[in-house]
Amino acid sequence: MTPAEQLKQEILNKTKEYYELVHKPQQTKEFVAGKSRVNYAGRVFDETEMQYLVDSSLDFWLTYGDYSKKFEKQLAEFLNVRWTFLVNSGSSANLLAFYALTSPLLKERQIKRGDEVITVAAGFPTTVAPVVQYGAVPVFVDMELTCANIDVTKLELALSPKTKAIMIAHTLGNPFNLSAVKEFCDKHNLWLIEDNCDALGSTYEGKPTGTWGDIGTSSFYPPHHMTMGEGGATYTDNPLLKKIMLSMRDWGRDCWCESGIDNTCGCRFSQSFGTLPKGYDHKYVYSHFGFNLKVSDMQAAVGVAQLEKFPSFVIKRKENQKKLYDGLKDIEELQLVETQPNADPSWFGFMMTLKDSAKFTRNEIVEFLEDNNIQTRNLFAGNMTRHPMFDSMVLDTDYRIVGELSVTDKIMTDSFWIGLYPGMGDEAIGYMVEKIKEFIKNA
Repeated sequence: MTPAEQLKQEILNKTKEYYELVHKPQQTKEFVAGKSRVNYAGRVFDETEMQYLVDSSLDFWLTYGDYSKKFEKQLAEFLNVRWTFLVNSGSSANLLAFYALTSPLLKERQIKRGDEVITVAAGFPTTVAPVVQYGAVPVFVDMELTCANIDVTKLELALSPKTKAIMIAHTLGNPFNLSAVKEFCDKHNLWLIEDNCDALGSTYEGKPTGTWGDIGTSSFYPPHHMTMGEGGATYTDNPLLKKIMLSMRDWGRDCWCESGIDNTCGCRFSQSFGTLPKGYDHKYVYSHFGFNLKVSDMQAAVGVAQLEKFPSFVIKRKENQKKLYDGLKDIEELQLVETQPNADPSWFGFMMTLKDSAKFTRNEIVEFLEDNNIQTRNLFAGNMTRHPMFDSMVLDTDYRIVGELSVTDKIMTDSFWIGLYPGMGDEAIGYMVEKIKEFIKNA
């Protein structure tokens, strides 16, 4: 072992010591009902994440590098897809996925400004934001409350000659009706983007969510199923979409050389593009108006360690969801989310909706839980068409609504969710069940 290798190993050993001294005691601290904060989500990690992070920092490559390539390869293997692309957030993953469908390389299937994309309003805004930002038209259909996902009976009503795609999320890990949505897309030659940011590890008919459509997206923000701080990914089996996403992620360039490598194709100075001079340096030829959405290799290093643990995360999420469901299923005032038929969810959160017969409001029960150190969340935007960002949008021009979003409004008004992340122990689960029952008994 060289002096540098020996020093590096000493640093990594010290990193493990630091984890055990500083972080592990916080992670193993005894739960005290009413005093310990029950967060809706949190990071689950050990010394491995920290050692990989430090290892990457010592290499000082900084940008996309060996850990990034390793992560993309391992995520692709986990999902059983051909290609994955690391990006700097789940929102960027949605941006890249949608903008890939605007590429002229797609010819008659290219999404153009004014074309329509079917989606839902009960969700996170960055599922829809790229559609609006590009100048396409989101078409909002209602939800169904049983599984808290898109009401597939409304799809035909949303269809128009301008419809080009469907872009929707799997709500809190519960897959939407993929067989119905995929059949509809195939029937009408539509693209399907699965926002899989809240559902990594879920399956439908045994196949991973995010891999049924043309492109899937993931987020690795700390509350999500796994983390690298900030980060996200897109994935596909389509060779043309792979080429487009690689170009658009990396500034829109036509060249596919990795950072620090030149002339992979062997034709760097001998090709013709557009009206450029023949032989113009291919490394600086741009076939798209792209972005720079890559992560640092240090983030990817954390992701590699998280992927090693990921199957255990999924198991724990399922176990925690079952405990919450079994503990709360007999409460008449609450409607719990049911598992989508033919699905095996990797749950992100545990959602409840107040029935119309409830004698209390969503805010009243949520405030009670928060006062008792239990963190809660609404289903993100609730109904995003009611937010200020839509004030300047013109209905039936900039966006369309199919029928009435009555279930969406019900979710906006009466739904909330609590956590079930892998770092949550039985004591915390039992405490949440106890406090919800206590509130309803006294309501």
